[in-house]
Amino acid sequence: MPLFSIIVLSTLVLYFLLLMGVSRWGTRRTDATSNEAFFRAHRRAPWPLVAVGMIAGSISGVTLISVPGWVAGIGMTYLQMCMGYILGYVAVAFLLLPLYYRLNLTSIYAYLGQRFGLTAHRTGALFFLLSKLTGAAARLYLATLVLHTFVAAPLGIPLPLTTAVCLLLIWAYTRRSGQAGLLYTDVFQTLMLLLALVGITAATLHALRISPVEAWRIIADSPMSRVFEWDAGSTQSFWRQFVSGIFIVIVMTGLDQDMMQKNLTCRDLPSAQKDMCLYGLTFLPINALLLALGVLFYHLAALHGISLPAKADQLLPTLIVSGQLGMWVIVPFSIGIVAAAFSAADGALTALTTSVCIDFFRRPDDQRLRRRVHFVIALLCYLCLLLFHAVGRGSIINTIFVLASYTYGPLLGLFFYGLYTRRQVCDRWVPLVAVLAPTLCLALDHYAPLWWNYTFGYELLLLNGALTAFGLWLLRKPKVTALAVR
Repeated sequence: MPLFSIIVLSTLVLYFLLLMGVSRWGTRRTDATSNEAFFRAHRRAPWPLVAVGMIAGSISGVTLISVPGWVAGIGMTYLQMCMGYILGYVAVAFLLLPLYYRLNLTSIYAYLGQRFGLTAHRTGALFFLLSKLTGAAARLYLATLVLHTFVAAPLGIPLPLTTAVCLLLIWAYTRRSGQAGLLYTDVFQTLMLLLALVGITAATLHALRISPVEAWRIIADSPMSRVFEWDAGSTQSFWRQFVSGIFIVIVMTGLDQDMMQKNLTCRDLPSAQKDMCLYGLTFLPINALLLALGVLFYHLAALHGISLPAKADQLLPTLIVSGQLGMWVIVPFSIGIVAAAFSAADGALTALTTSVCIDFFRRPDDQRLRRRVHFVIALLCYLCLLLFHAVGRGSIINTIFVLASYTYGPLLGLFFYGLYTRRQVCDRWVPLVAVLAPTLCLALDHYAPLWWNYTFGYELLLLNGALTAFGLWLLRKPKVTALAVR
């Protein structure tokens, strides 16, 4: 086995042992076997731990690998969206979290049941199921593929087995404690990801033999350092990116059971709001650093005549395999990838299990059901990941946002109509609206360049939500007057 593969494999084994140790230590601090611990960690989670732990679930290895490679195609215009993220997190903290805490929710989609009826409740939960399965598979796919390439493939191990082992490990440390255990393992994974980022940055500066000041000059002089795009026709134009960033956060965090379930483990609403705001402020500086690293990666490749990979996602792995960043960088790189592989799926498994038990079976206290559902969700995630591998193309992070435009749009429309109108709807027709809206968006996305010479970006999410809300308005019930009541 190549030395590279030996180091990665050793890192993987050590990481998992540490992770299991952290999980066991965390579960001993509370009654971690009950459904209340699995779903809500008894609502005793300290907000700083929640805020730090959530970083791993959002940034993960997809950001670590994809964002630096992305810089060649769009420069640093991704930061425009990150600026929108900040306002999005403020909106979630002060518009949605108060609602969830006031209603004492475990599954946030129970709000749709209270507002519209059981059919709307389950429709929202079903779209979350689709969204989270595809999103988790996309995030886990990239990290698993790298591990497979550097460790399993040299040993002749097929990708399906590599994927199965990763998911089995994740299932092993989440099956008993759920949120009670993730409270501590997520913090550990966040710290590992940040240490990996520091190590890769140091290796890059050493490989280029430059100081941080010289690195800043290289980045500033590069055409890839462009942050703002004011051409309204571009998919990267400022307002399209900024507004899309706000609503991507609202739907992928505020309307996402996985992310909200973590926040609902806090003791009270003010604690949850503080953790949301602190967590939201981390995205801009971390992504700015990753994009800056991308500029340095391309500069290093040009200096040494390294052939660029066909996919931008493979830029960092290509530089590491070439040896240009030094052999020792394998350690932080391996830690980052392993942390990404686990953090992408552990919260998803827990949140999906919670949603199925509460939203579909409506049996929040059945521990036996919870354990069975947890295993089935892991199996479904495995199948989705293999399907994604068969059909996935292009940038993984871009794919995640495109998927979100179609799957989270109906959730945005449902919650918007529920919060900002008082009219009831014909509950049984809600699934039809939720399916027609993204279908129409898919058609418009295909024909808009031909009909109007316009290419949709992530604003497709807003259109999807607006169409869903309009469809609900068409299904509204007539007002009941006092005369009618008599």
